[in-house]
This record gives sequence, structure tokens and C-alpha cells, in this order.
Amino acid sequence: MLNGFKKFIMQGNVVDLAVGIVIGAAFGKIVDVFVKGLVTPLIGVIMPDSAKDIATAHFTINGSAFMWGAVLNEIITFVATAAAVYFFIVVPMNTMKDRRAAGQDADAEPTNDEKVLALLERIAAK
Repeated sequence: MLNGFKKFIMQGNVVDLAVGIVIGAAFGKIVDVFVKGLVTPLIGVIMPDSAKDIATAHFTINGSAFMWGAVLNEIITFVATAAAVYFFIVVPMNTMKDRRAAGQDADAEPTNDEKVLALLERIAAK
């Protein structure tokens, strides 16, 4: 039972997933700080004086505060994270995969069927 669990854990997909989660969490923190430290203050510069700190911007109805600034921060963080993951991870990985696939097609070892057909063609040519 433990050997089966060890085999499962050591499979490439599980390890890759674990590494991806850890790196994703760290990357998410970087993007969060970037958005809260640079992007939203820049937005605050163009906003009216009452909304200089976007993160705390809100409006109140019947004593309930609606924190639209915090929601805007999270939306910007999500879009920035998704864009960064796409442009810095997905696009380069797809490019590498395409290059590798193109290189494998040119250098691929012929299949047994192709070898047999080539041999039969040589025999027929003699």
C-alpha cells in the first residue's frame, strides 16, 4: 500500500502540480503587492480627492458600506495575474512545445511499418 502511494506521489504530474501551486501562490503575492502598491495609487491620482486611496474607496447605503475599491483591486489583481501567467508561462511553453514537435517530426525514427515498406521497396527495385 505504501509503495503504491509512493509511486503515485513520485509521478511527474503530481510533482508538477505541487510545484505549480507553490510558485503560483508566490507569484500571486507579487502581483497583489504590485497592484496595491503601484497600480491602484496611479488610479487614485486621476480620481477625485475623495477616492485617493482606491483600496478603501466605498459608498454607503443605509449604513452598509460597499467597498468598491477593494473589489476593483481584486479584479485588477486577477487580470494582471492571468495576463502574466499567459504571457510569461503559457505562450513560452506552447512555443517550446511547437518547436519540440517540429523538431521531432524531422528527426523521428521511422516506425516498423515504414521500415518494412522501405525494405520492400528496395527489394522490388532490384
